[in-house]
Amino acid sequence: MHEVPIVRDIFNTLQENHPEKFDRITKVQVEAGLLCNVQPILIQNAFEALIRDEPQLAHIDLEVVLLPIVAHCDTCDQHFTVIRHRFVCACGTPSRKIVQGEELRISKVEFLN
Repeated sequence: MHEVPIVRDIFNTLQENHPEKFDRITKVQVEAGLLCNVQPILIQNAFEALIRDEPQLAHIDLEVVLLPIVAHCDTCDQHFTVIRHRFVCACGTPSRKIVQGEELRISKVEFLN
């Protein structure tokens, strides 16, 4: 289960970037692409496990937003959503140019005023 170190890294990153406001964080939103090998439910479970070790994080709401796979077609110069791992544009051209779907990033942080 590699999600526990991922969640720990998320909160270490937040602590490094917001040391003066870290204890006022109320919500963290993470975007996870379908190709990043992370399951949102396992991230939530890992966060619950982390709270047991670090109860000072219990007031934080962690939201994981799953991002679809989007690729770029060179033939029609447009992006298209990949459905069921079929990397073929509506024009019929296959493409390996992934423009979204591999990322795992902190997308939003909310603080108590």
